[in-house]
Amino acid sequence: MSAPLAILVVGFGLIGREHLARIRAHPGARAAGVVDPDPAARAAAEATGFPVFADLDGALARTRPDAAIVATPTPRHVEPAVRLLEAGVPVLVEKPLSADVAGARTLVAAVRRSGVPVLVGHHRRHQPFVQAARRLVREEGALGRVLLAEALFWVRKPDGYYAPDWRRRPGAGPVLTNLSHDLDLLRHLVGEIEEVRAATANLARGFEVEDTAAVLLHFEGGALGTVSASDAVPAPWSWELASGENPVYPKTDAACYRIGGTEGALELPPLRLWRHAGDGWTTPIAALHHHAPLTDALARQLDHFLAVARGEAEPLVPVHDGARTVAVLEAVLRAAGTGSPQTPPDVGA
Repeated sequence: MSAPLAILVVGFGLIGREHLARIRAHPGARAAGVVDPDPAARAAAEATGFPVFADLDGALARTRPDAAIVATPTPRHVEPAVRLLEAGVPVLVEKPLSADVAGARTLVAAVRRSGVPVLVGHHRRHQPFVQAARRLVREEGALGRVLLAEALFWVRKPDGYYAPDWRRRPGAGPVLTNLSHDLDLLRHLVGEIEEVRAATANLARGFEVEDTAAVLLHFEGGALGTVSASDAVPAPWSWELASGENPVYPKTDAACYRIGGTEGALELPPLRLWRHAGDGWTTPIAALHHHAPLTDALARQLDHFLAVARGEAEPLVPVHDGARTVAVLEAVLRAAGTGSPQTPPDVGA
């Protein structure tokens, strides 16, 4: 086996700590250090025993990372990622790639200019049951022509979630923070999104960010989709509760995604494929359960990122792909703000 790759973790919030835990457990990786400007975060990082730095330049001056993970708050993804690319360091950038399309374009251009790869951290794509769903829908045509898709993100986040000030400000609401996952998976499973209509509301908390959203999607090829979200509703219909991916959340047997076509309908995460026994709704309908394991998607993503950093694989979610999800997110926010349909802007890819 080749020597473990030294991974620098930039940002030591909740997700940065998750990444560091998986680096420590992986035989092919080791932690080069942790970067965070916040004194409290640095104090927590120092307890890990790894080198801790207040800024990226200081870290790069004293370490030689083989790769880096940028897990800063979303509005602060772009600057460290560009700096790392300029230093020749492959980067995993947490999702969403950036807070706006301008930042996404900057990163697309930086990858093109440097020739250094970026993997965008849409880790759900690494789940085997998501990969099985894509095969069913996109490769095997198990649903026939896709007509409809639906995603739900209905949760009740505890009040403490919004204790950090940045989570109450624009760019940190459920559209960018949570629907980035859902819209990315709908793109992955159904196809590119050509137009969006949307409405957002601030009904529960009174912060600057939305707490509720409803989105209508037009996909290439003509399929329609809906996404509804609220982080103030106690409910079982979200990836977090339905998938069982993260043991922090109590698992339910609910489905949070549905995709329907002329030959059948698929529910996720359960991978239930519904079909009639005959021609239409008067004949019995039953579900065929397709089985795929639930895994630690962050660990699988790290496996893949190490292969990308070694030059052995192309990113499953390359920079231009992550940028297109940002473009859809920006179109959603613009549609909600203007009340008019929006086309996702070009990302320069």
